[in-house]
Amino acid sequence: MSGKPPKLSAPPEGYADWLAELKTRIHTAQQRAALAVNRELVLLYWQIGRDILTRQAEQGWGAKVIERLSQDLRAAFPQMQGFSPRNLKYMRAFAEAWPDEPFVQGVLAQLPWYHQLALLDKLPGPETRRWYAAKAIEHNWSRNVLVMQIETRLLERSGQAVTNFPATLPKPQSDLARESLKDPYRFDFLGLTDEAQERAIEGALTRHVTEFLLELGAGFAFVGRQVLLDVGGDEFFIDLLFYQLKLRCYVVVELKAGKFKPEHLGQLGFYLTAVDRQLKSEHDNPTIGLLLCKSKNKIVAEYALGDKSQPMGVAEFKLLESLPAELQTSLPSIEQIERELAGSGADEEGDEE
Repeated sequence: MSGKPPKLSAPPEGYADWLAELKTRIHTAQQRAALAVNRELVLLYWQIGRDILTRQAEQGWGAKVIERLSQDLRAAFPQMQGFSPRNLKYMRAFAEAWPDEPFVQGVLAQLPWYHQLALLDKLPGPETRRWYAAKAIEHNWSRNVLVMQIETRLLERSGQAVTNFPATLPKPQSDLARESLKDPYRFDFLGLTDEAQERAIEGALTRHVTEFLLELGAGFAFVGRQVLLDVGGDEFFIDLLFYQLKLRCYVVVELKAGKFKPEHLGQLGFYLTAVDRQLKSEHDNPTIGLLLCKSKNKIVAEYALGDKSQPMGVAEFKLLESLPAELQTSLPSIEQIERELAGSGADEEGDEE
């Protein structure tokens, strides 16, 4: 008797669509189940941490109670990880950092436990932790991506580009556009030094477009590099062109491997006009320009933008030599980031002693 499965006849009409729908339902159910389990685990850890804090404060229990509690919980639940002395101390720190139980239940419980440890270990206070927690939930960051964003100081860089958006865009689009730009942009993942030329940087950014989009932030979709514009029979090429889904507009990015000069904005403005006339649809908002340069005088950039009627921003970019040595070693590699974004790096580390 053959061990091969019987040969099936052709599926009936509509079967493929139904199967695809079932796969989606099953996947959604699995995600919901995983989220529910995670929520209960995070709340359990918070409650254990709160109990440890309370008993140590009110009954004078010393630090050794954690060692004893670890032994007893492991003996009672041998198949369950997470009760090492180190993790119990994290539970106590977690409860101490977040005394507001409704906030833990409503917000933090959406993040896995090892995200919580990253927020505790790498950030000094509740306000910055709240900001990064909200971004991790909004963008579904893995723990490695969360750590990378913290170590590259995303909060301090967000919304810091010099722009003329308040004068050229209506609210709330001007606020959203300003928040969508950073200063400086970190291109350390390219492995290029400060001597790299514009074309080399462009090429490296497009070869590693996944990491580039992660650095640009949520909502950016890559359209192309050296995008051809035919204006009156003459050819012009945009360095990099994106579409911003949240802003519903094209974003022209021009790279300058030197210091910012006011005349750079003239070229950028020409490209914005061409994109608005040739690519922009009636449903799109006005095209935005971003000039990325090696360095800039902030006051000069503000003056240069002052009389421009098109929405533009000026920001710096930093290559490998600009990053402190201690961060160069701690940033994930290109391959690690690609695995994270592909979903293959989702396994969390095991319980540590």
